[in-house]
Amino acid sequence: MISCKQLTRRFGAFTAVDAISLEVATGSICAVLGPNGAGKSTTVSMLTGLLAPTSGAANVCGLDVDSDPVGVKRMIGVLPENLGLFDDLTIEEHLELTGDIYGLSKAVTHDRMERLLAVLGLTAGRRTFARAGSHGMRKKTSFAMALLPNPEALFLDEPFEAVDPVTSSVMADLLRKAAARGITVFLTSHILPMASRIADQVVIIRGGRIVMNSPAAEITRPLEELYFELAEAPVTEELEWLGHRVG
Repeated sequence: MISCKQLTRRFGAFTAVDAISLEVATGSICAVLGPNGAGKSTTVSMLTGLLAPTSGAANVCGLDVDSDPVGVKRMIGVLPENLGLFDDLTIEEHLELTGDIYGLSKAVTHDRMERLLAVLGLTAGRRTFARAGSHGMRKKTSFAMALLPNPEALFLDEPFEAVDPVTSSVMADLLRKAAARGITVFLTSHILPMASRIADQVVIIRGGRIVMNSPAAEITRPLEELYFELAEAPVTEELEWLGHRVG
């Protein structure tokens, strides 16, 4: 279970997240959608104990995030906005380090690492340093790190951005299977078709506030249509010069 009540974060006079309240059931996937600057990443940072809220409360896996952020971190896997990688470590070194941090045995870490590398197409590049990897490779590494400890909850900030279609499909399948086995998934995304495909709950945020919170099964209109209506309408502009050649 993930829940928050009146969760708020201000940066000076700017309110990034404004009194958000929601609940995510155990073993379900909640997709949080919204434009850049809507407050999605700030919400993830507060729910994972990386950023203290200005006011309000959050509870993750039965723990109060504000009073026990370390305890929460031991029970969750996180793919953060900045990916959280070290430039001078290889992909496999990141996964080995993750196992050490979570207290897994070398054997368990090795077994899980090999399977994650294979399923995410990272085996051939396992000794690539993070600084030399493509953004997609780095994203997959951070995703593998989040899954490796078998957490009770996953917090994923834009997991499908900058990865190829095959990997996106693999990641979506892994998340659906994880949720079916009781892991709660909280993710942000700009990839609306993927959110429609895997989410049990869809939340749309605009200007730091929730403008829609609905079970996916109860959404009867196309998600893109709802997003444009509630979050951010596309700008239409006639660029009369585009495609014309002078002389």
